[in-house]
Amino acid sequence: MTKKIALISGDGIGPEVTKQGMKVLEKLEEISDVDLEFEEFPFGAEHYLDTGELVTDEAKEELENFDAIYLGAVGDPRVKPGVLEHGILLDLRFSFDQYINLRPVKLLDSRFSPLKDKEPQDIDMMIVRENTEGLYAGVGGFLKEGTKDEVATQEMINTYKGVERVTRYAYEYAQKRNDEKKLTLCDKSNVLTYAHDLWQRVFEEVGANYKDVTMDHMLVDAITMKMVRNPEDFDTIVTCNMFGDIITDLGAEIQGGMGLAVSGNINPEGVSMFEPVHGSAPDIAGENIANPLAAILAAGMMVKELGWEEEGEKIETAVQRSLQNDYSTPDMGGNLNTDEVGDHICSILE
Repeated sequence: MTKKIALISGDGIGPEVTKQGMKVLEKLEEISDVDLEFEEFPFGAEHYLDTGELVTDEAKEELENFDAIYLGAVGDPRVKPGVLEHGILLDLRFSFDQYINLRPVKLLDSRFSPLKDKEPQDIDMMIVRENTEGLYAGVGGFLKEGTKDEVATQEMINTYKGVERVTRYAYEYAQKRNDEKKLTLCDKSNVLTYAHDLWQRVFEEVGANYKDVTMDHMLVDAITMKMVRNPEDFDTIVTCNMFGDIITDLGAEIQGGMGLAVSGNINPEGVSMFEPVHGSAPDIAGENIANPLAAILAAGMMVKELGWEEEGEKIETAVQRSLQNDYSTPDMGGNLNTDEVGDHICSILE
């Protein structure tokens, strides 16, 4: 069955890296049953500067008919920080209720982790981040702004519905991910006694329905230490929006850097969005030196979520083989340019 994909290449290196992801997906279609239909949308800095538009309501109505969104990057020095990020990335997450943020932390080659003596089997976890509530819900404001008595508030929003659905998703993910079947709740319940008391209660309540999943709990500060010292202790982690944002970037570094970090913004019943998380890197845009591996891995993640699990794994395996053979961009120790890396991944798939 054909799946419709909306392509938003975005800003900076976004078009360069998504081009390679598209190239790999087209090769995958040639050699497998994967069947994708793409349509490109222009949202990004150029479109905003030309028209003043971010993502219109009409565009969102159109995007509802797609099975997934493939995003390159947003951010441009010509536009005030936050405008594109809130008006495109966060707007899409919230408009399509992409309440799950999936961030795999997986070491593909031990040479790229800053942690000594760690092998790929030691760094292999999935972080399930709540994606539409918490401190990112945008509830707050200013009192006496611009004066010495100014007060700025930003409220952490946690609803039972929001916590329950991300927790249930995490249990189900841990249940099917591997034989370990372990789920760790990451919170700060010793200080955030109201908000994270709710997380604690829901974690226990939902967990009663998943007897085969081992329940674990760790405070966020302890988790950051443990991820560095003993990353092998983690399998699946569920956490709130803010803490998820922090520990996933730590996870990206221990797996080899932002050049390999991918993100899935998931609505299990609707439109999901997949992206590399390295940003738009405007300083190297157009030079054909950007690392496309995260964008390619994001394409693989999208394929998996669309139901082609085995084919998505093939993309990840191809990336791993490419790294092991030093066929990569200079930031990963290779000497290929962006286009050449995409071509090499395709050759491995073929």
